[in-house]
Amino acid sequence: MKSFVDYSHDSDFSIHNIPFGVAVFNKEYIACATRIGDIVIDLASLHDFGYFENIKGLDENVFEAYTLNEFIELGKPITNDVRLKIQELLLEGSPLANDEKTKEVCFFDLDKVQMMMPVHVPNYTDFYSSIQHATNVGMLFRDPANALLPNWKHLPVGYHGRASSIVVSGVDIQRPVGQIKPPTAEKPFFSPSLQLDFELEMGFVVNKNTELGEHIPMEETEDAIFGMMIFNDWSARDIQSWEYIPLGPFLGKNFGSNISPWIVTMEALNPFRTESPKQDPEVLDYLKFEGDKNYDINLEVYLKPENGEDNLISASNYKFMYWNMCQQLAHHTVNGCNVEVGDIYASGTISGEDPKSYGSMLELTWRGQNPIKLSNGEERKFVEDNDTITMKAWSEKDGIRVGFGEVTSKILPARKI
Repeated sequence: MKSFVDYSHDSDFSIHNIPFGVAVFNKEYIACATRIGDIVIDLASLHDFGYFENIKGLDENVFEAYTLNEFIELGKPITNDVRLKIQELLLEGSPLANDEKTKEVCFFDLDKVQMMMPVHVPNYTDFYSSIQHATNVGMLFRDPANALLPNWKHLPVGYHGRASSIVVSGVDIQRPVGQIKPPTAEKPFFSPSLQLDFELEMGFVVNKNTELGEHIPMEETEDAIFGMMIFNDWSARDIQSWEYIPLGPFLGKNFGSNISPWIVTMEALNPFRTESPKQDPEVLDYLKFEGDKNYDINLEVYLKPENGEDNLISASNYKFMYWNMCQQLAHHTVNGCNVEVGDIYASGTISGEDPKSYGSMLELTWRGQNPIKLSNGEERKFVEDNDTITMKAWSEKDGIRVGFGEVTSKILPARKI
């Protein structure tokens, strides 16, 4: 396929992608959008020009919205048709290729738009599904000889996080404050976090509502997953390590998470399916699956100090995940937990076996024992004030590249206490 829109060969947003997001156009109005190369397309206006009139089930202009929720709730038979129609319209020789009036109204250079949160997030769950990350954390905080807890290989461990503090890429995060108690201290003290960290994750968003008591079985999970985004789950390790026993993460996690603004559909990622790591012991029947349920997605993390340059500090891959998305969703709902359109489910930190593929500062520096050296001569044990963390993700195979762009955020100093 070749588009009439020019873009570089290494663009994340090729004709094979066609992601969905929400943008502010002309600093005047908000609408749902897609992107090819560095061109952002106003889908609401494209709908008004009649280019979607033959898509059954798309009677109303759902793109005239501040979120994608109404669109993705239409379900895959319709959303897939919309994606394929956009792809068709962007090809050389299409009716849109020579429609200068429509392009003038609907096509915008990337630097002329502002990206917004792509979805309203009713609920958020964070999983803990990378075996290497779970092993590393177990070695650092518990018994190196028994790093994994007894349940870890039997179920996708997760916790319900805070949906309200998920923000889009580019929104800065303030350093959190809370109670800290080092192992050698007799009692806790109140302080800004001294061990602020990122977590390299991917998230997926669901396109359906279910009733309380309803279960999404394994064979129906793919129909319920609309697409994916990059997810940075900020973590205050020192606050977390004091509070998380017995009930898990709280203030160490809920102060902020960033997501990338473009949701890449599962259909665009189909060429990059890959097998999952072997699961041993055998899982229970409701978690068993057939076929390739994992995805080969390259991941990178960069740290940029204030007035400095980007430093590549981690290169990982989503295919390392022990528990796949379908298993996560099937397990999440097996007890009758209802889901809502726009819910986000994050993978948990993604780490490979190579130390350079670890997905957090906690692991990369081994809890501060091995500081990272930056290009300007500085060192980092954890993320410092005014550091900017940028994560990138893309898949590439047989000349086809489909990517997510990036999620970036700067850490601002803590409020005065």
